[in-house]
Amino acid sequence: MAHVRATTEVERPVTTVYNQWTQFEDFPQFMEGVEKVTQLDDKRLHWVARIGPFQREWDAEIVSQTPDQGVAWRSVNGADNAGTVTFRPLGADRTEVTLELTFDPETATDKVGDALDIVE
Repeated sequence: MAHVRATTEVERPVTTVYNQWTQFEDFPQFMEGVEKVTQLDDKRLHWVARIGPFQREWDAEIVSQTPDQGVAWRSVNGADNAGTVTFRPLGADRTEVTLELTFDPETATDKVGDALDIVE
């Protein structure tokens, strides 16, 4: 399994950042490579993403969700992945966002992409 960890600071209050992050169907508007997210119900999402020249699809299950603190998920079929995103207030109008993602590169191209940090 490959692992990516990234942290960034956002100049918005934690509630605003958390609420935007949990609008999963909006991900294609700001997350490169994500083509479509369909929320199937409160806990399940269907993802379509392009990683290099390949399209990947999977269903994910939200395994924990705490408002203004974090979301954790895991795939239940398709591209094998799991992750967490956490939110930490750095003041009234600033939030630290940390994403940790593990995934299984499926093909030789995926493995090369992982080695070159394309997913990151």
